[in-house]
Amino acid sequence: MAEATLDVFEYAVVRVVPRVDRGEFLNAGVVLWCRAREHLVAGTHLDEERLRALPGGVDLAAVRRHLVALEGVCAGDPRAGAATTEAKGARFRWLTAPRSTVLQTSPVHCGLTADPAAELDRLLTRLVRPGG
Repeated sequence: MAEATLDVFEYAVVRVVPRVDRGEFLNAGVVLWCRAREHLVAGTHLDEERLRALPGGVDLAAVRRHLVALEGVCAGDPRAGAATTEAKGARFRWLTAPRSTVLQTSPVHCGLTADPAAELDRLLTRLVRPGG
Protein backbone atom coordinates (compact mmCIF):
# COMPACT_ATOMS: atom_id res chain seq x y z
CA MET A 1 0.00 0.00 0.00
CA ALA A 2 1.52 3.33 -1.07
CA GLU A 3 1.90 6.03 1.51
CA ALA A 4 -0.08 9.22 0.84
CA THR A 5 1.95 12.27 -0.16
CA LEU A 6 1.80 15.02 2.43
CA ASP A 7 1.77 18.59 1.19
CA VAL A 8 2.12 21.85 3.08
CA PHE A 9 -1.08 23.82 3.46
CA GLU A 10 -1.85 27.19 5.00
CA TYR A 11 -5.07 28.31 6.60
CA ALA A 12 -6.63 31.21 8.43
CA VAL A 13 -9.78 31.32 10.53
CA VAL A 14 -12.42 33.79 9.34
CA ARG A 15 -13.77 35.86 12.22
CA VAL A 16 -16.79 38.12 12.57
CA VAL A 17 -15.86 41.12 14.73
CA PRO A 18 -19.03 43.14 15.49
CA ARG A 19 -17.12 45.95 17.23
CA VAL A 20 -13.47 46.19 16.30
CA ASP A 21 -12.77 48.36 19.37
CA ARG A 22 -13.89 45.57 21.74
CA GLY A 23 -11.80 42.84 20.08
CA GLU A 24 -14.52 40.22 20.53
CA PHE A 25 -15.14 37.83 17.66
CA LEU A 26 -16.91 34.69 16.52
CA ASN A 27 -15.20 32.17 14.25
CA ALA A 28 -17.28 31.83 11.08
CA GLY A 29 -15.08 30.02 8.57
CA VAL A 30 -11.72 28.81 7.34
CA VAL A 31 -9.74 29.73 4.22
CA LEU A 32 -7.31 27.00 3.15
CA TRP A 33 -4.54 27.17 0.52
CA CYS A 34 -2.39 24.24 -0.63
CA ARG A 35 0.13 25.51 -3.17
CA ALA A 36 1.39 22.09 -4.25
CA ARG A 37 -2.14 21.12 -5.31
CA GLU A 38 -3.30 24.60 -6.36
CA HIS A 39 -6.18 24.10 -3.94
CA LEU A 40 -7.85 27.25 -2.56
CA VAL A 41 -11.12 26.84 -0.72
CA ALA A 42 -13.17 28.45 2.01
CA GLY A 43 -15.83 26.92 4.19
CA THR A 44 -18.13 28.91 6.44
CA HIS A 45 -20.66 28.37 9.20
CA LEU A 46 -22.38 31.34 10.82
CA ASP A 47 -23.83 30.68 14.27
CA GLU A 48 -26.25 33.60 14.27
CA GLU A 49 -27.48 33.01 17.81
CA ARG A 50 -23.96 33.19 19.24
CA LEU A 51 -23.20 36.23 17.10
CA ARG A 52 -26.29 38.06 18.39
CA ALA A 53 -24.98 37.49 21.94
CA LEU A 54 -21.96 39.71 21.24
CA PRO A 55 -22.41 43.46 21.68
CA GLY A 56 -22.32 45.54 18.54
CA GLY A 57 -25.57 44.92 16.71
CA VAL A 58 -23.99 43.33 13.64
CA ASP A 59 -25.89 43.32 10.34
CA LEU A 60 -26.42 39.57 9.85
CA ALA A 61 -27.50 39.90 6.22
CA ALA A 62 -24.32 41.82 5.39
CA VAL A 63 -22.15 39.25 7.18
CA ARG A 64 -23.85 36.43 5.24
CA ARG A 65 -23.21 38.27 1.94
CA HIS A 66 -19.54 38.80 2.81
CA LEU A 67 -19.08 35.13 3.72
CA VAL A 68 -20.65 34.07 0.41
CA ALA A 69 -18.35 36.51 -1.42
CA LEU A 70 -15.31 35.10 0.40
CA GLU A 71 -16.24 31.58 -0.72
CA GLY A 72 -16.78 32.94 -4.24
CA VAL A 73 -13.34 34.53 -4.35
CA CYS A 74 -11.78 31.18 -3.43
CA ALA A 75 -13.88 29.34 -6.00
CA GLY A 76 -13.07 31.85 -8.75
CA ASP A 77 -16.71 32.87 -9.15
CA PRO A 78 -16.70 36.06 -11.29
CA ARG A 79 -19.72 37.36 -9.33
CA ALA A 80 -17.38 37.72 -6.32
CA GLY A 81 -15.45 40.54 -8.01
CA ALA A 82 -12.14 41.37 -9.62
CA ALA A 83 -10.07 39.42 -7.07
CA THR A 84 -11.21 36.17 -8.72
CA THR A 85 -9.02 36.94 -11.74
CA GLU A 86 -5.84 36.77 -9.62
CA ALA A 87 -3.79 33.61 -9.14
CA LYS A 88 -5.02 31.43 -6.29
CA GLY A 89 -2.01 32.16 -4.08
CA ALA A 90 -2.52 35.91 -4.55
CA ARG A 91 -6.20 35.51 -3.64
CA PHE A 92 -5.26 33.68 -0.44
CA ARG A 93 -2.82 36.45 0.53
CA TRP A 94 -5.42 39.13 -0.27
CA LEU A 95 -8.11 37.35 1.78
CA THR A 96 -5.80 36.88 4.77
CA ALA A 97 -4.31 40.40 4.81
CA PRO A 98 -4.91 42.18 8.14
CA ARG A 99 -8.02 44.37 8.23
CA SER A 100 -9.98 46.44 10.70
CA THR A 101 -13.42 45.45 9.44
CA VAL A 102 -16.30 43.29 10.61
CA LEU A 103 -14.87 40.28 8.74
CA GLN A 104 -11.23 39.52 9.59
CA THR A 105 -8.91 36.54 9.47
CA SER A 106 -6.61 35.08 12.08
CA PRO A 107 -2.88 34.90 11.52
CA VAL A 108 -1.99 32.28 8.89
CA HIS A 109 -1.12 28.83 10.24
CA CYS A 110 0.31 25.85 8.37
CA GLY A 111 0.39 22.09 8.46
CA LEU A 112 0.72 18.98 6.35
CA THR A 113 -2.10 17.16 4.62
CA ALA A 114 -2.75 14.40 2.11
CA ASP A 115 -6.29 15.66 1.50
CA PRO A 116 -6.94 19.44 1.56
CA ALA A 117 -10.73 19.02 1.28
CA ALA A 118 -10.81 16.71 4.30
CA GLU A 119 -8.47 19.10 6.12
CA LEU A 120 -10.89 21.98 5.56
CA ASP A 121 -13.75 19.92 7.00
CA ARG A 122 -11.62 18.92 10.01
CA LEU A 123 -10.69 22.55 10.68
CA LEU A 124 -14.29 23.73 10.35
CA THR A 125 -15.42 21.09 12.82
CA ARG A 126 -12.63 21.85 15.28
CA LEU A 127 -12.54 25.66 15.05
CA VAL A 128 -15.89 26.93 13.78
CA ARG A 129 -18.87 24.66 14.19
CA PRO A 130 -20.59 24.46 17.59
CA GLY A 131 -19.26 21.70 19.80
CA GLY A 132 -15.88 21.65 18.03
